[in-house]
Amino acid sequence: MSFSVHDASARILADIRPLGAERVALRDAIGRVVAEDVVSPIDHPPWDNSSMDGYAVRAADVAFATESNPVTLFVLETVRAGQRPSHAVAPRTAVRIMTGAPVPNGADTVIRVEDTDGGDKKVAIRDARDAGRNVRPRGEDLRAGAVAVARGTVIRPAHMGVLASVGCALVPVHRRPRVAVLASGDEIVDIDQFDAVLRGDRIVSSNSYTLVAAARAAGADVVDLGIVGDDPAAYEERIAAARGCDLLITSGGVSVGAFDFTKDVLRSLGAELHLWRIRMRPGAPLGFGTLDGMPWLGLPGNPVSAMVTFELFARPLIRRQHGETKIFPRAIDVRTRDDISLAAPLTHFVRAIVEWEDSIAVARLTGPQGSGLLTSMARANALLVVPPERQIVSAGETLRAILLGEDALSSDTFDA
Repeated sequence: MSFSVHDASARILADIRPLGAERVALRDAIGRVVAEDVVSPIDHPPWDNSSMDGYAVRAADVAFATESNPVTLFVLETVRAGQRPSHAVAPRTAVRIMTGAPVPNGADTVIRVEDTDGGDKKVAIRDARDAGRNVRPRGEDLRAGAVAVARGTVIRPAHMGVLASVGCALVPVHRRPRVAVLASGDEIVDIDQFDAVLRGDRIVSSNSYTLVAAARAAGADVVDLGIVGDDPAAYEERIAAARGCDLLITSGGVSVGAFDFTKDVLRSLGAELHLWRIRMRPGAPLGFGTLDGMPWLGLPGNPVSAMVTFELFARPLIRRQHGETKIFPRAIDVRTRDDISLAAPLTHFVRAIVEWEDSIAVARLTGPQGSGLLTSMARANALLVVPPERQIVSAGETLRAILLGEDALSSDTFDA
């Protein structure tokens, strides 16, 4: 039985849950997913503070100050950031203050230094535009007891700052998935045997590099099981090394050839197989099952097929285990630049480059689309989704495009 792409995705993810929690040092938390709400134990900022270098005053004292009729106040002291004021502001007085310093009692205004003569004993206020302004109140950002960073948040640099501000030195995060990656085939070797490639005897296992890198980029800790030949006994021994991992990804051996042993080996180990074929191209021969509770994804051996199926099925699975909620890549409407003609009534994922022209997303193909042409994937920043009922697409028509990585959303010009 073959599955549609949507049904296969739903089946693969049906029983996948975020992994358990652990606590990591804040400096190691970037990119991790918060496993429980982090609550602030303090008001933040913890005191009223100045948002300007200037003078803390009473608005009533400076309300009518102008360049031609300045208001002169006595300066009680200077307060730097990190100091506390020792005087309250009384009528006709001021405290010279730096950005971030606590605002003294009695003051409700900070006049920026540019609107004064900068005096340190007396100060002339020459403009009233700041009356009632430039004081950041206590708790403006966070109140004690409020959620500082919510469960399910992927920690970015700004979250690191918030967590530091509320004293969260050890952050509760979901555990990173341990993902075992295994490539199979008598024809493939690692890069250290490139002499065999030069002789024309073998090819380098590019999947051993692309899939390991893709799994790490998705948030996994990778257990690289290397390469195994088309030998069921060796295959069984290598898969046994994946026990204790959170996901096993294999590439190759999932088609119907005489030496495609993956299905038989997994069954001999007691695996439950849930799907074996998807109505898509590239990547139709794709397996999914569980081995002692560990999910297994069997990706095709062709390099492009392996990468496309990883993006559609493996990356969302890893991201869900990682605790993320937004697990799927973004899809947008694009206008095609090229005619597309496809032979089979399947869902096709065509490698493309999406660019923006006058605020319209336009997609052009990366070139020939064979499933063995890895450079077509290396050039792509999107996958054009061609549904099975649209085997012919003319240039200028609209398709959906799944964006790959940040490149599809970035620009070489500053357009803000």
